[in-house]
Amino acid sequence: AHTAVTKIIQEGHYPASVTATLDRAQALKGADVVLTTILSGSTEVWRYDIEIPKQYGVDINVGDTRGPSGIFRFLRTLPHMLDIVRDMEKFCPSAVLLNYTNPMAMLCGALQRSTHIPVTGLCHSVQGTAEMLAEWIGAPMAEITYTCAGINHQAFYLKYAWNGQDAYPLIRQAVTERPDVYNQEIVRNEMFLHLDHYPTESSGHNSEYNAWFRKRPDLIEKYCTHSTGWNPGEYAYILKEYQNTEATWKDIVKERLAEPLTADDLQRGQEYAAFIINALQGGEPFGFNGNVPNTNLITNLPDGACVEVPVYVDKGGVHPIHVGALPSQLVTLVHTSAMIEEMAIEAALTGNARLVMQAILHDPLTAAVLSLAEIRTMVAQMFHQNRDYLGYFKSLEV
Repeated sequence: AHTAVTKIIQEGHYPASVTATLDRAQALKGADVVLTTILSGSTEVWRYDIEIPKQYGVDINVGDTRGPSGIFRFLRTLPHMLDIVRDMEKFCPSAVLLNYTNPMAMLCGALQRSTHIPVTGLCHSVQGTAEMLAEWIGAPMAEITYTCAGINHQAFYLKYAWNGQDAYPLIRQAVTERPDVYNQEIVRNEMFLHLDHYPTESSGHNSEYNAWFRKRPDLIEKYCTHSTGWNPGEYAYILKEYQNTEATWKDIVKERLAEPLTADDLQRGQEYAAFIINALQGGEPFGFNGNVPNTNLITNLPDGACVEVPVYVDKGGVHPIHVGALPSQLVTLVHTSAMIEEMAIEAALTGNARLVMQAILHDPLTAAVLSLAEIRTMVAQMFHQNRDYLGYFKSLEV
């Protein structure tokens, strides 16, 4: 990372400097903004988040957000994130934390009720999907406006307009009349055609968060195998990607860093963090979708839950924008996920293993495949597998 940033500064001729350290206290002293993107354990640890549910018939694509896989990833990661904010309280108590680490909603939700440090979660799925939809209807992104809200990886475009006109009829026409568009995101397009609002995140991700696409092999074959987008829904897709490059990624990066940067390489990307930092430091105010506590922002989701809503940021801080109520066909799905996440957060903060099991009982995909007793047995096995990472639990009995 140090080499990459140094190369960008040098070849872009930017008036900046970069330092690197493995001493967290040294890194945090006097910081204005802290970014986190971490992983607790190698693939040899988190592979079991996906492989154990598969033994019971619960087929997972990514497993980094919710469901049994996402919850155990959260349980392993939270202690490290809490250590970071405790150090921030000591060394940079006025700093803002921008988190990129998944599972976004559970980690941010737990931190937001555990520290005075302002915590905002960032994900590129909102702007990425907005650009995809604009491309489908042939609209310049500069002419698109939208309101998107929900929870991380399960937010929906409540409004999507081109030059002020509702663009959903054009999107529906593209999805229903152009096979290339339908086949790019089969799961998400099916959700849009039935729920009337387009969801963020990939088809693979979304296929995990409900009971519609992965509970039978024939459904996985039909909906999660043939999309042309980056993540149709293959079993253990991201895990396999990590495993395939684990031995070679350093060499790949070295080769890339040996090449000169192009003008495109030096263009600012669409990740929010740089724009947010600029605004916090007194630069141009910026609007984005962030993961923040629900202070009556979405009126039919739980108070205090981590929600993904429009946010305005300036030198005065981060200012979430009131959205109101989600449509009933959306909130039925999103509220279930939010409540499961609330249960998992409470379980982690109180060391209650049984409450973890009870949260997973309500996971839509898991419940569509397994009985109560089967879920309990699966969760017990996952606790046993992760026992070395969960010493903060009072007991691992479920």
